[in-house]
Amino acid sequence: MATPPDAAETTADILPRSRMSGGQAQAGLRNMQQLIQLRWIAVVGQVAAILVVHYGIGIALPLRPMLVVLAALAAFNLLSMAWLLRRPRVTNTALLVALLVDVLSLAVQLYLSGGIGNPFVFLFALQVAVGTVLLRPPANWLLAAAAACCAIALAVFPGPIDLPADPSRGVADPYVQGLLICLLLVATLLVVFISRIGRILRERDAHVAELRQRAAEEEHVVRMGLLASGAAHELGTPLSTLSVILGDWRHLPTFESDPELLGDVAEMQAQVTRCKSIVTNILLAAGETRGEAPEATTLHQFLDGLVADWRVSRASDVLVYRNACDEDPWIVADTGLRQMVFNVLDNALEASPARVELNAHCRDGALVIEVVDEGAGFSPDILERLGAPYNSSKGRPGGGLGLFLSVNVARTLGGHLTARNRARGGAVVTVTLPLSAWSIEDVEEPGDDD
Repeated sequence: MATPPDAAETTADILPRSRMSGGQAQAGLRNMQQLIQLRWIAVVGQVAAILVVHYGIGIALPLRPMLVVLAALAAFNLLSMAWLLRRPRVTNTALLVALLVDVLSLAVQLYLSGGIGNPFVFLFALQVAVGTVLLRPPANWLLAAAAACCAIALAVFPGPIDLPADPSRGVADPYVQGLLICLLLVATLLVVFISRIGRILRERDAHVAELRQRAAEEEHVVRMGLLASGAAHELGTPLSTLSVILGDWRHLPTFESDPELLGDVAEMQAQVTRCKSIVTNILLAAGETRGEAPEATTLHQFLDGLVADWRVSRASDVLVYRNACDEDPWIVADTGLRQMVFNVLDNALEASPARVELNAHCRDGALVIEVVDEGAGFSPDILERLGAPYNSSKGRPGGGLGLFLSVNVARTLGGHLTARNRARGGAVVTVTLPLSAWSIEDVEEPGDDD
């Protein structure tokens, strides 16, 4: 059976498209700003050149039409600035139109001031070079063709001014002087603006690469989520069967007469109940229990309950818990956040079995959770690739998924996860989450009924 075209695309190809278009739009805006700056330089430079040639060298130029062209170019630049403020993105067509206006205005000015004999005719090369960097085919070819047509037209149709030129005089000739100034100007502007535009394009490419990497990581999350959800469904039935069997065993005379066996059965039943709770949480995180209302609680109750559940489930009393949050808003208890903190605490406990700290405080409208351990700390390679799947120093298959999932859960909630090593040993993992992402308002306290 043939594969539909859309099905052949991977998640990494599909997920970042809107975000990549946002990065390209930002690059387009910055490129248009560069063109506006270059145009202002052209206006000022043309004014200076006209004044020097007309009054300094003594060549009579048609000042009125040339100043009209400059005024029109300045007006177009002002309109471009106003247009840019109202546009979220700049298209390839908009950049082409802007560059064509520059080429046309230069051609008119050259026609009025000597035509093809004007040494500043080489400014066409600058505009073609800028267009080659900024525009995508075939727009860059259209710009090059327009510049070539303008140069041919200047050679075919002589203008009202005939500039004297005698290159044999060397630097003393005004034409040679203008030619040297033009070449110096083109070289300088090419280095400055092409470097800027190149940096903008490199930043855009880096942004796109980052989005593709993030999309690949999100694909890992989707696959693991599907695997976990399927496993949870499969485990539900045998766990329920075990729970029923163990419940029946507790009432058998053989077990009732043996306290040790009865204790073992009770412990087994408690562990099965815990497994069923884990399966339920997995399905809840996967969105399988949409019919259930989300649980509303306060921030302090959520953190206190999270710590208490972790201590009981891990049978550990090494956790030092400090809650310094002055705020206590109502929130929606998020299973993913709970599991994320559990993952971080489990990693800390494995690195530092003697002592683990969890410090929570609120700052600038965000909840900051710090998990501190006294272990060996993270290696530089782990810190550099923090949050990448299978990025672990434990050397076992599947290692490194805990932090990978935690980074993605924090990102989903609008926050971020960072890690660093302490100077005196150990590591600190910091989770920062905006309270606005999971807080709720207008919740009545019990007993507050009017």
